[in-house]
Amino acid sequence: MRSRTRRAPARLAALAAVALVTTGCSAQEVQQGWMPGQPGLTDKWDLTKDLWVGSWIAALAVGVLVWGLIIWAVVAYRRRKDDTGYPDQVRYHVPIEILYTVVPFMMVAVLFYFTARDQTIIESLEEEPDLTIQVIGKQWSWDFNYLDDNVYEAGIQTPVGTPQEDEQIPTLYLPVDQTVRLELQSRDVIHSFWVPQFLYKKDLIPGRTNYYQVTPQIEGVYAGKCAELCGEFHSEMLFNVAVVDQEEYDRQMDALRARGQEGALPVNLGRITTEPDEQTEDRIGEDRGGQENEGGQNG
Repeated sequence: MRSRTRRAPARLAALAAVALVTTGCSAQEVQQGWMPGQPGLTDKWDLTKDLWVGSWIAALAVGVLVWGLIIWAVVAYRRRKDDTGYPDQVRYHVPIEILYTVVPFMMVAVLFYFTARDQTIIESLEEEPDLTIQVIGKQWSWDFNYLDDNVYEAGIQTPVGTPQEDEQIPTLYLPVDQTVRLELQSRDVIHSFWVPQFLYKKDLIPGRTNYYQVTPQIEGVYAGKCAELCGEFHSEMLFNVAVVDQEEYDRQMDALRARGQEGALPVNLGRITTEPDEQTEDRIGEDRGGQENEGGQNG
């Protein structure tokens, strides 16, 4: 029985190794915490990955410690055959209580420090961008205003699972190795701009402008989607991000210009406004004045 007990940890380790191999997990995938993308994809990819992996290592360390203490308490303080009555229902141990109050506080403080430090870097807008693009979310697609080039791309809802899917997905073009500032705005409800391989997500809130500044460093096409449940066809609110060289970027801008898509689409395009125009305001003022005069005469 003892030999079998001793072999149990070895068997568990072997099973874990087999599980990793059979699931096709490479050393690189494990090292980057199974996060999408690749190192150096953007100027902030590695920073986000390190924060993610470090948080998981800390969480696993705490989990192992807690599991170990639970198992130790179950084994060490189990009820023996010769025990009678009930154990003490109330018992104080001041050093232990101080320990499990101070240690969690210190752990949370350390995690907060690293999170706040990295978030400040990721959200920083201090660097002057090379170009600015306005991203407008709408039910259920995206519009892109290339403000520096004075052209726009108007997206339409993408019919998922149809032959037209690849053709209708709007594409946001970004020049490689250039700092891009995205102005994120919504035309109707709350949406969320998410490019999984960039390791970043930002909400688009009506009446408010959020910003995302990034420097893409590896060319390629990366899938994006709305990550906020925004209505019936939320799953069809897709887009692509194409990171290209400067010549290809210029060709795409020229293509939009050749199609007559110059200028910028307004954020309130197609929105029903409830604000009265000047004539309506004058009419309301006249009606109120007449009602006051009638009230005065009746009085």
